Amino acid sequence: MSNQETVVSALERRIDMSVPLADIEKDVEARLKQMARTVKMPGFRPGKVPFRMVAQSYGQQARSEAIGAAVERVLGEQIRTLGLRVAGYPSIEPKDVTGTEALEFTAVFEVYPEVSIADVSAQEVERPLLEVGDAEVDQTLEVLRKQRTTFAAIERAAQDGDRVVVDFTGRKDGVEFEGGKASDFAFVIGAGQMLKDFETAVLGLNTGDSKTFDMTFPADYHAANLAGQTVQFDVVVKKVEEPKLPEVDAEFAKSLGIADGDVTKMREEVKGNLEREVKRRIQAKIKERVMNVLIETNPIEVPKALVDQESQQLAENAKKDFEARGMKTKDLPIDAGWFTEQAARRVKLGLIMSELVKSKELHAKPEQIRATIEDFAASYEDPSEVVSWYYSQPQRLAQAEALVIEDNVVEWVVSNAKTTDKATSFDDLMGNAA
Repeated sequence: MSNQETVVSALERRIDMSVPLADIEKDVEARLKQMARTVKMPGFRPGKVPFRMVAQSYGQQARSEAIGAAVERVLGEQIRTLGLRVAGYPSIEPKDVTGTEALEFTAVFEVYPEVSIADVSAQEVERPLLEVGDAEVDQTLEVLRKQRTTFAAIERAAQDGDRVVVDFTGRKDGVEFEGGKASDFAFVIGAGQMLKDFETAVLGLNTGDSKTFDMTFPADYHAANLAGQTVQFDVVVKKVEEPKLPEVDAEFAKSLGIADGDVTKMREEVKGNLEREVKRRIQAKIKERVMNVLIETNPIEVPKALVDQESQQLAENAKKDFEARGMKTKDLPIDAGWFTEQAARRVKLGLIMSELVKSKELHAKPEQIRATIEDFAASYEDPSEVVSWYYSQPQRLAQAEALVIEDNVVEWVVSNAKTTDKATSFDDLMGNAA
């Protein structure tokens, strides 16, 4: 038995190996004898089939299994001897050799890269700062009020923000077009549900008013037959309704889950929830910068096999997400190649973080996992039930553990890099900036 390793590139390896045919034949015979004990054939009792007939019927199967086992055994031994960490699955290439006493083959595979964590002391990490106060609570309550907007009929001209109920008919070159007609259609002016020119045409109309106007569809309109085309609409306003926002009172507090309607208690809960959300978003921004630092300071080549696996997983996740949204994905082409760049980044970060956790002992401690889960549960009506839910299954607990490890990595980088605090606005942090 001879073996020879060849370094093809930084990560690719080739190992030429051979296995004596006598060893394979011995294994084939042993497998056939094992089969003969239980194999069934017409006219024979189980275990009484002549060995020659067993060999004739199952010889090819036994040989294939014996060769596979021999290749796996020899390759495994060689990988252990060389101390290689194989990434993905080796490709086995048989050699076309005749007149020998050995089966010769080549195993081609990739190995994991060597990762040495670089110094991050010169890297800059900005840490956003925001303290939640009354202004942020008031702004959030205003958003919650708008989410609970009701509409009441009013006898005046339609204004921006009003809800109108209309009948309309659209014609292109005098002919009604598909999708251009509706009855009792309600929309809020300014909400973006209708094209801007349509909304503008309805502004100023009263209940019972009708209007005919021309409108040109945008050049990039989703319906190709209408894109860039000028059409004519007839519209009749059947109702104008003005928005009514709820008062911040006991009833409003009850609608937010405060059973006794205590407005002060409601504000406290809103503030607590905001503080948790602000903390989460600040941590997410810091984490994004930290991950970029790790990528920038630890340039590594990653195995194509791992990137391919991750791309496939991301494509499968995208498919499941579409299905969860009610879309049929049977005929929807989702190419794993679309996710290659994202997959490569994820694999790089995974390898770097794995080495960082190992070398800097950043493993998740039980008390950290518990604190993280309790923080998740704090916003629920019965936090203890949520905590029990996480601890009831190892998979859920593993998710919390992974988050703790990420936080430990972030904290390590923040502690070792040039970290500066910078005040941020509520709108910028929450994504509400104009």
